[in-house]
Amino acid sequence: MSLLRVCAFAKRLSGRSLFEKCAARAPLADRCQLRAPTRNGAVRRISETRLQLQRINISFVPKRDDAKKRGLEQSQLLNVLEARIQQLQTGIVLDVRHAKGQFLKAPSPGRGALSGQGPRGAPKDQTDIPKSGKTLNVASKSQPSRWMQKLTLEKKNKLKKQQRLHQKIQKNAKKKPGDRPKGSESISALPGPVIKNMKLSDEIRASVTLRDAAAAGTAAAAGTAAAAAAGTATHSKSTGKQKKSKKTVGVKKSQEQSAIEVQVMAEEQAKMEELEWRLSQQVSQWTSSSNPQRLQEDAEGAASGDMQLSIRSYLEACVFTGDVERAQRFLLSQHRVMSRRRHMNTAIYNIMMRMWAKKGMLNQIGRIFILLEEASLKPNVGSYCTALECMGRNPSCSPNVITRCLCRMEEDGLSVDDVFSQCVFRQDERDMVLKAVHVVQPDYRPRLDAGATPSSSSLVHEFYTQRSDHQYPKLDFTQEELQERFKLQLDMEQACTTTIDSVEAAKPVTEHMARMRELLVDQRAQWQKILLQALRESKMILANTNSKDYRLNLYPYLCVLGDIEYVDIMIQSVANLPPSGESLKILARELGNRVYTKYSVRQKHRNQMVEKLRNIYNAYTDLLAKDTKEFVVLPSEHWRNLEMEQSSGPSLHGGETHWPYIVSLELGTFMVEMMVKNLKINSDILNSAFERKRIPILYHMYTFRSTRQIGFIKPHPILIQMQQDAMETKLTFDSYVIPMLCPPVPWTSVKSGAYLLTPTKLMRTVEGATQHEALLEKSQNLMPVLDSLNQLGNCAWSINKPLLDIIISIFNDRGSEKLDIPPPLSEAPKVPHVNAHDPAYTASEKAHMKREVINARKKSSEMHSLRMDALYKLSIANHMRDEIFWFPHNMDFRGRTYPCPPYFNHLGSDVTRAVLLFAEGKPLGPKGLDWLKIHLVNLTGLKKKSSLVGRLEYANEIMEDVLDSADDPLNGRTWWMNADEPWQALCCCMEIANAVRSPDPTRFISHFPVHQDGSCNGLQHYAALGRDVVGATSVNLMPCDVPQDVYSGVAQQVEEFRARDARSGMKVAQVLEGFISRKVVKQTVMTVVYGVTRYGGRLQIEKQLKEIDEFPKDHVWEASQYLVRMVFNGLKEMFTGTREIQDWLTESARLISKSGHTVQWVTPLGLPVIQPYHRIRNQVLKSTMQHISVQISHDARERPDTVKQKNAFPPNFIHSLDSTHMMLTSLHCYSAGLTFVSVHDCFWTHAVTVDTMNKSEPLWSAQQPAQPILQDLSNYLLQKYCTTLPMEGKNKKYLEYRRMMLLLAKVPQTGDFDLRRVKESTYFFS
Repeated sequence: MSLLRVCAFAKRLSGRSLFEKCAARAPLADRCQLRAPTRNGAVRRISETRLQLQRINISFVPKRDDAKKRGLEQSQLLNVLEARIQQLQTGIVLDVRHAKGQFLKAPSPGRGALSGQGPRGAPKDQTDIPKSGKTLNVASKSQPSRWMQKLTLEKKNKLKKQQRLHQKIQKNAKKKPGDRPKGSESISALPGPVIKNMKLSDEIRASVTLRDAAAAGTAAAAGTAAAAAAGTATHSKSTGKQKKSKKTVGVKKSQEQSAIEVQVMAEEQAKMEELEWRLSQQVSQWTSSSNPQRLQEDAEGAASGDMQLSIRSYLEACVFTGDVERAQRFLLSQHRVMSRRRHMNTAIYNIMMRMWAKKGMLNQIGRIFILLEEASLKPNVGSYCTALECMGRNPSCSPNVITRCLCRMEEDGLSVDDVFSQCVFRQDERDMVLKAVHVVQPDYRPRLDAGATPSSSSLVHEFYTQRSDHQYPKLDFTQEELQERFKLQLDMEQACTTTIDSVEAAKPVTEHMARMRELLVDQRAQWQKILLQALRESKMILANTNSKDYRLNLYPYLCVLGDIEYVDIMIQSVANLPPSGESLKILARELGNRVYTKYSVRQKHRNQMVEKLRNIYNAYTDLLAKDTKEFVVLPSEHWRNLEMEQSSGPSLHGGETHWPYIVSLELGTFMVEMMVKNLKINSDILNSAFERKRIPILYHMYTFRSTRQIGFIKPHPILIQMQQDAMETKLTFDSYVIPMLCPPVPWTSVKSGAYLLTPTKLMRTVEGATQHEALLEKSQNLMPVLDSLNQLGNCAWSINKPLLDIIISIFNDRGSEKLDIPPPLSEAPKVPHVNAHDPAYTASEKAHMKREVINARKKSSEMHSLRMDALYKLSIANHMRDEIFWFPHNMDFRGRTYPCPPYFNHLGSDVTRAVLLFAEGKPLGPKGLDWLKIHLVNLTGLKKKSSLVGRLEYANEIMEDVLDSADDPLNGRTWWMNADEPWQALCCCMEIANAVRSPDPTRFISHFPVHQDGSCNGLQHYAALGRDVVGATSVNLMPCDVPQDVYSGVAQQVEEFRARDARSGMKVAQVLEGFISRKVVKQTVMTVVYGVTRYGGRLQIEKQLKEIDEFPKDHVWEASQYLVRMVFNGLKEMFTGTREIQDWLTESARLISKSGHTVQWVTPLGLPVIQPYHRIRNQVLKSTMQHISVQISHDARERPDTVKQKNAFPPNFIHSLDSTHMMLTSLHCYSAGLTFVSVHDCFWTHAVTVDTMNKSEPLWSAQQPAQPILQDLSNYLLQKYCTTLPMEGKNKKYLEYRRMMLLLAKVPQTGDFDLRRVKESTYFFS
């Protein structure tokens, strides 16, 4: 019988009607309390039911013994059922004893006592009731119940198991007492003082090793000692009074030995407890503990983050649109139901309080305070802020009310200063709060706090404390010019979009082209009217069909903008739709995000922060302009100081809630559905011979991506034809796509920086992930990271106009695949027409033609994608050709930095990088021209193994080709076209030509960025971490006369292995003779650092072997399998510490994720990193068009994805170190007055400052001896995951935690390489 049936049967037995019949009209006679012993002998009290029948408080009537007997039988059966339920729930068989009870005299019947006569037709048999202390035996003529029989059988089986254990113990007892486990000997031999003198990780390692050794030999014996005693007792009871055999003596000896070992285990456990306490004492800055005032919802926020965001965004949208009634109904509907109330936190209630405060309705705020109390939530500083604001708006508010409010704040551990320092103010809220406080404290002045915590990292201590020799760079603009640029940028962001000319506009306009443009204009005007009407009708339906207040409705989100703005967004998306169509999910997300961006800008306008932003930015230009005084403060510090000086009025970041991904997706899906249903066109618009009918311009269809079926929105061929023939000359972009026209707002916090009004995240994350932002907000050491982002964003850029014109001319001709300029769609292969029903073709021919059709369509789609990408980049570059512009920066979750504009930036392709120049020019100086020539040779990729002197000599040898390329790039010798990076090489040729032809090259003003690239940067970090001498030499950490090429070194090592195996007769090694080259192994060597497996490495090598025409194709698989093994072996010999460190990181992540945690660490600069890889949870978004399945892999409520966590930890950790190196270099370059930007591990600066930048690059590696990175990582992981271990010796979870602790404490050993020698290396970065 299943557990559910047992529970149901027990419930029926405990029902009122059955037992009332048993005890009807009977006075209370006795009280019996049942107890059931558990397996370990402890007494378990059976839980009470509604009528307390499981405690067997039953009234008996002595007049009728049959009634008593029936009641006792049922109570006995109930006891058995309870034991069975417990057994099924826990998997443990409980011994159930019959209860021993004592009958007491019954009190007189009174209130609450069950009374009445017994049931009719009760049996006449009488039962003797034993005296107190006797076992209650109820004799019954009926057969024992099925449950009793089953329980008896299980007890017999248990007895047999115990006997078998007893026999095993007897066998073990025959062993000699001296045969103790080795672990016990090591424990007794270890002196105590040794542990006290160890480091923390050594103590952990020693203690855990001891405990592992002791547990290995004693846990089993100690675990069976109790079972042996139980088995012996059972055996003696079954055999009666017999003499003890010799086996019993052996058991006693075994028990004595086990007792000694258990005592040793106890001592070691005490040491572990002491170690655990010491670990807990060392938990420091990584867990910035919350204030005593930290509220309850902070602990529960992660459990329902998405729902909380949805509720907050919904309420804010209602309040923004003035729909107070809807907001109030929704809040109350969420509050009244406990299942929905658990998603609520104080911040949600504060939204409504803020709205009532604007209206001055203190009674409504009081009611919400009552709701907070009902929800077991505490008011936070924002709650009291709204109350004080309301009191300030109400002239008739009594001072006593304000005083009581302030006293209540003090009781909750809050102060008035907390209100002004922690709250985000909108409009005049701050003034109203201050007005209320002044009623009772007229002399109060808010305490000004910069809010920045100095970094605790020793890596940047001198940067922030010793500034006497710092020379912060200025921009080549006057203060007035910067203020004018601010106005232009503000206007563009307020419009949210910008329209620019396409580079295809230069083509002559034909009559057909003009006709198509007119048709499109007319159709868009009609579509606008149709969509406007459809939107208004849909809003009316949504507004009137909200029958359930707790349901999240799209109506508020459709009211935050004007109707025409939604329509314009939809029509713009139609114009940007590619001919091959777009995924419904991607298209819907883009539409939802555009609505949110406009809504966020509108919020900032309503909150009156634009004017304050203007005032602060105008004052901020003092720091950057060339015609102002010198400052010794950083941009972030100066901005915070200005905010403190202008503290009145609204806050610059208004605390708006970012819409959850699912909300943006649902809103976008609604808009797409409206477009598909309502946008139509005449079928004869291009050909009057066709029958006229209205046909949709967009189609919803399904297609397959890999094995998944997805919804797709595809434009009609008529619309595609019209757009292609029109060749419109305008492109419309979102404002954040265009580079900024003024220096970005400096990052001063997690939520403030980059663009003026456009919402921007500091950290790029997976859509919907919130754990990264929560970590950043808790972190107290982000200033070095923020200052580095500010330094990168403050670099001004300009366009290389001569080079851009050459690229555009090729783009408008036919493109060039060799020069990475995609051709137009007219060059795409024509899609062949296939008649599947033509009997002239065989099945194989039809299949072949279908494959040709698929390949042609795929090629056409790829060409269109590449063509549009180039069109966007070149059009933006052409739009900015006469401007100076800036790229604001943010970062990913590992700390790697990226420009915010997505299309056109210096992280792009060779074409994009070539047209970018530094806006500020600097004289070349004595060595600048040489660095330009060396950089040109680096771009060709021809002299990677040559020294700098050798590269310079080669550059002088080819100077004639360089000048010819600069003078006649398209019709000359075209030497530059054969370079690895042809367009950057051509740009460098032009710069060198201009410099050498100038009167004095040392005074030539150069704007060209010179690059210094790391030598296999990932392996450099591993070699530095492991102090590996051979590995450090291979990647140029060790000073050498010529640069070392690690790829050639690995290829040479693999060739030696191959030659050895070939001599021994291995066939595959003989086949590979002459085919092992640098190119074959390069990709695998490069990616092995980032966790590539042997399977992935084999595929990489297989691809390279297939490209070699002479290599026999029938040996590709066998050869690639052999080579990948040899490459891994070669790397293991060359980099002895790399694989050990990588394995340690991988195994650490595996054990951490298996324990239920995601891997988290902190970079040396204080940036918290967490890997957002969880098990995928599918969420279905339902709409009338299509149900969209959203795969959510970042939900912190789901268990971590162990495979992703362990595979990603080594590369992500190295990437975080890579970003730390870059950020440190950027800060030191900024303090020296250098222009500096980076493309991850490739650093850019002026030619004249390359030597200065190279002195800053090794600072990171040189400081690693004082910053033991792996040891710090080990200590952090121990503090994070091993401070609260379960200490039960038999607990499996404890054994897993103990294994994890041992591994985390066992840091890989390092070699003898002295990292200070990196300062002497010429080719560390070159």
